[in-house]
Amino acid sequence: MKPLLMPAIFLLLVGALLHTGIFLPSAPLALYAFFGACLAGLLLSWRFHSSRIFSALLVLYLAQQAISYFCAGSFPARSASIALTSVGILVPLNFVLLSFSRERGFCWPSLASTGTVLFIQSVVVLVLCRPEPLPAAHRVAHSPHLPLAFAVEVGFAAAAIILLIRYALFRQPAESGLLCALATCFLALDFGGSGRIPTSYFSAAAFILAGAVVETSYLLAYHDELTALPSRRAFNDALLRLTPPYSIAVADIDHFKRCNDTYGHETGDQVLQLVASRLARVSGGGQAYRCGGEEFVILFPGKTATAVLEPLEQLRRDIEASTLRLRGPDRRRQTRGPDRRNQRMRGRLHTGHAIRQLGQRPPAWEISVTVSIGVATSATEKQPVREVMHAADKALYRAKAAGRNRIESASSSPRRSRSKTAGIA
Repeated sequence: MKPLLMPAIFLLLVGALLHTGIFLPSAPLALYAFFGACLAGLLLSWRFHSSRIFSALLVLYLAQQAISYFCAGSFPARSASIALTSVGILVPLNFVLLSFSRERGFCWPSLASTGTVLFIQSVVVLVLCRPEPLPAAHRVAHSPHLPLAFAVEVGFAAAAIILLIRYALFRQPAESGLLCALATCFLALDFGGSGRIPTSYFSAAAFILAGAVVETSYLLAYHDELTALPSRRAFNDALLRLTPPYSIAVADIDHFKRCNDTYGHETGDQVLQLVASRLARVSGGGQAYRCGGEEFVILFPGKTATAVLEPLEQLRRDIEASTLRLRGPDRRRQTRGPDRRNQRMRGRLHTGHAIRQLGQRPPAWEISVTVSIGVATSATEKQPVREVMHAADKALYRAKAAGRNRIESASSSPRRSRSKTAGIA
């Protein structure tokens, strides 16, 4: 929940500073902060190839500029009201569309399509809101505070629900950034859209979107993209924080190469995801990491090998009981005999049988995998972590040699497997 909690806490902090009088920036300072946040976010998005956040920042910038232009007092209140309503409808609509769009990087077709859509929207808002300016004698510093239309409130609420559902499904920082930036934009519009407080909220929205880029980069750097488990870099950082006593368990998928050779690498990726989903739920205070290929490491801070054997055994049983359902073999891979054409002609004579064959579903295969686990515990406070890792690796090799689908501890003698190897393992 950290990608959602951090921007939400930041938004609450900004609101507390603005509305308690602790810090209320001047209008020029709020505007400079908005420009700086937008520029920083655009540069980060470009550097890390985050086209969705880049587009969201462009939407935010155009929305703030349209409101500040038409709500500055140089135009009638009707123009300001139309500007608020137009921006209030287009911002949530664009944020939802960006949430559903696929990350395409910075290529000319995607940039051209995004730029064209935003240009058309800007022209429409300009045409709807641009009557004759007021005479200089009737101009005021700011237009009066205008209430938001009911359609705007409904649009923001619907967009917030959609973005929240998408974040609950995918748990991506981009979705949480769009959601919190959307809430911040609503506050900016609700407080008039123009002035110190609204501009400060627009600045906060730009900072939240820029932070989503940083959070996404962190996620890619410290989490494995395929399994969503923490990666080797996160594992190395966790090793630096370990203090004795601790236990390290090394888990390896049995016969994983045979799985890839038999069913293909796509099925192999599904097997990795299946095993990783079980490893992510390991009990006993453990944290699983994917360190490469089919090898995973589980750290148990403050636990001895005796204390972690039962959680590891439960994990082994859960993985063994899990199955992966595959479709039947592709017809194009079936052997073509010399009389295949004649058999097809003869089959046409049995129309009823052929219809029944068409109604049958293709055969499905269910495969199960198993893991072998080796575990070791730090013996003394001065024992290097690499020695504990080496002991866990040796215990893993013993588990492999003893028949797989078992747990071996570095401090115990080889034990009989509690269950036989299943499926392709």
